[in-house]
Amino acid sequence: MELRQLQYFVKVAKKEHVTQAAEELHVAQSAVSRQIHQLEQELGVDLFMQKGRNLHLTAVGQLFCSRVESILKDLERAVNEVHEFIDPEQGEIRLGFPHSLGVHVIPSVVAEFRKLYPNVKFRFKQGMYPTLIRDVVSAEVDLAFISPFPENHNQVAGNVILTEDLVAILPPGHPLANEQSIKLNQLKDDKFILFSKGYSLRPIVWHACLEAGFTPKIAFEGEETDTIRGLVAAGMGVSLLPEVALFQSFSLQPARVRISTPKVTRTIGLIHRTDDKLPLVAQSFRIFLLEYFGLQPDTPPS
Repeated sequence: MELRQLQYFVKVAKKEHVTQAAEELHVAQSAVSRQIHQLEQELGVDLFMQKGRNLHLTAVGQLFCSRVESILKDLERAVNEVHEFIDPEQGEIRLGFPHSLGVHVIPSVVAEFRKLYPNVKFRFKQGMYPTLIRDVVSAEVDLAFISPFPENHNQVAGNVILTEDLVAILPPGHPLANEQSIKLNQLKDDKFILFSKGYSLRPIVWHACLEAGFTPKIAFEGEETDTIRGLVAAGMGVSLLPEVALFQSFSLQPARVRISTPKVTRTIGLIHRTDDKLPLVAQSFRIFLLEYFGLQPDTPPS
């Protein structure tokens, strides 16, 4: 059994298609098929079954795949640890974060960290709240920014690094666009542009509206901060966004107005696995982030 066979097997399992797996692996389709066939012969079982044009894992294939993925992750970590031992400043940090932090926060903190450690590499994964939790737990990422911070989760731990206000964004011609601050119930008759279900900002806005005494009328649901901001600027409705998501400058901009009542905030946390020790370079980045956001670095997770 060869490492290459296991890597090919996992790729086919994820893509459910030999051709697509071969394209991502940059090898011939016949090479992938041959390695899978040899692996099945060696194990004496069928790992895949044909369903239409796709390949699906058999029951034993699913069991084998979960074990192989764990082995490959351990191997990748072992290689990284060797590299870090040789030079702790040339490792790789796997970082997850929500879309709303990709505009300003992530570029800013990464740029500052790379001033100190210019040879460190980053691998990024964007995702929604449940995806980020899953990626941390499954060791797909070392650290993740997440909002809201998971207060009680037995598989992840971390710190609240930031609590930020959400502001109302309004079309430039809206009657309240020039106000310094408003009460949220002043928007009860407006149509709202919200994030789709599954995005953490949606329930924050929804519950704030309920607290203000009304149920928001939805005009559109989106998955990108830029989309929501652009639609509001075009007059399609109103919304609430964190200020950190409003840093980019576009020709078409919504008005932003502070909300006095109720106070609408979100917490942003930095999380890691509770049952695992962070790689040296990821631990250095974690300490840097805590200091960057004005927190006292605590005992390294172990």
